[in-house]
Amino acid sequence: MSMLAELVELIIGVDTHADTHTAALVATGSGALLATITVPADADGYAQLLELAETRSGLRAWAIEGAGGYGAGLTRHLADTAELVVELDRPVRPARRAGAKSDVIDAERAARDALARTKLAAPKTGPERAALQALLTARRSAVDAATTAQRQLRALVITVPEPVRARFRGHSTREMIDIASRVRSGAATTDIETFTALSTLRTLARRIRALQTEADEHERAIRTIVRSWRPDLLELCGVGPIVAAIVLTAWSHTGRCRSDAAFAGAAPIPASSGKTVRYRLNRSGNRQLNRALHTIVLSRLQYDPDTRAYAEKRRSKGKTDREIKRCLKRYIARQLYRQLENPPTSAVCAA
Repeated sequence: MSMLAELVELIIGVDTHADTHTAALVATGSGALLATITVPADADGYAQLLELAETRSGLRAWAIEGAGGYGAGLTRHLADTAELVVELDRPVRPARRAGAKSDVIDAERAARDALARTKLAAPKTGPERAALQALLTARRSAVDAATTAQRQLRALVITVPEPVRARFRGHSTREMIDIASRVRSGAATTDIETFTALSTLRTLARRIRALQTEADEHERAIRTIVRSWRPDLLELCGVGPIVAAIVLTAWSHTGRCRSDAAFAGAAPIPASSGKTVRYRLNRSGNRQLNRALHTIVLSRLQYDPDTRAYAEKRRSKGKTDREIKRCLKRYIARQLYRQLENPPTSAVCAA
């Protein structure tokens, strides 16, 4: 993207918060601060921002900090009115002088930072993406809570009285959950330690079952949206509904990512010295997307003959398994980006 100063005559920086948004209007030609305003973070406040912008003639753009968080409502409102919006991950914050810090200063800084950047990102938009993001968050929360409860159940089994522990000895975690969900705490005359251990194990097991059911419901909803939005992704080897949803929420829509290199933080970083040629992991970019790429790599290394052949070839040349996986991540990121931007009619997965 060209620098904003070459495209518009007015840039509006917005510092977003839960209850209020502060905007600063800056002229791109002179760099003058034209006006500032603080409005409530609701529909009336969004209308006030547009009214202020309309008082100035010429093309304009909005630079919003936190467009996917506190600024999501404003971003959606501006998109509905065909306004040009760019998202700032975090404006450069120079050292404060005499404790200088305010919403107005941050809004003006957002506007000037957007003018100085040569690479800007469009906000993530779309009802399908928003729905998938909500479902992924809810599912991840349920899965994490279920995992925590499973660890608690296994730890408790180790410390309970021997007559209770004997029921679980030699069983897998899944079998322990099944046994614990059906135990009875016994009569009220049972000693308090055994009574409490049995009732707690049953509570944990039932909590795990409920959380697993919740996670399954979210996954079914995710699968439905993915199949209706971009079913072609599910035809790729190693891409299931959860991985596809993560990929789609990171990508959002056609044209948002300027290149496959900007799509994911998967490009290896040179770390060579002398005759040793090495690359290390790039820890930038979307970490959830990088995790999805890792999942695809593991699946293909197990089920895809072409991927296994590639790994053997690279291994014979002295590459480590970690280096091979990094190369595969970069290849898969490129493949996914091209698939998303230009979906083919079909994709065949070797199994």
